[in-house]
Amino acid sequence: MRRRSEPHTFEQRLTAQKLRLEHELSGLPDGPRRETVLARIDQLQTAAEMYGFLMLRGDAAAVR
Repeated sequence: MRRRSEPHTFEQRLTAQKLRLEHELSGLPDGPRRETVLARIDQLQTAAEMYGFLMLRGDAAAVR
């Protein structure tokens, strides 16, 4: 029977996706595809920041 890998956290998945896109970006010439990848990287960064903010809020609410 095949063993399942450990689940990755949301933050780990965001980081892995961002690194993959940054690597892809390094080989792209200027153009629409490059702009799309840049926009996606920006979205991933925003998602990571929002997740961090919400986790801090959740921790603060749990302390109350």
